[in-house]
Amino acid sequence: MAQFNPDTKQVLDELLAEYPQIHGGKMFGYPAYYAGKKLCLCLYEEGVGVKLPEKTAQELLATDANVSPFQPLGRGRMREWVQINLSRAEDYRQYRSVFEESIRFVLEPEEK
Repeated sequence: MAQFNPDTKQVLDELLAEYPQIHGGKMFGYPAYYAGKKLCLCLYEEGVGVKLPEKTAQELLATDANVSPFQPLGRGRMREWVQINLSRAEDYRQYRSVFEESIRFVLEPEEK
């Protein structure tokens, strides 16, 4: 059974409620958030996986001690994904700008 922090889900539900293009779903059995049809955020064990432009992901990995590579179910490192790991659910509110960047990134039209 998927383990995640329900307090973190409550904080994300509150933060993302103001974005009409975001809707809930599942990823690997965990609560997830989709922008349109594309996955942008998901709870995973004690953290939150976030899809970001590769440059932003690399910057966060290099500068933020709370950020690690996102490797769900032991998979290889995903270049456009990071995992934010915080012990207090309320502290995820400090990452609002990161979540907003994820939403914008996922909603961008793909270049042909």
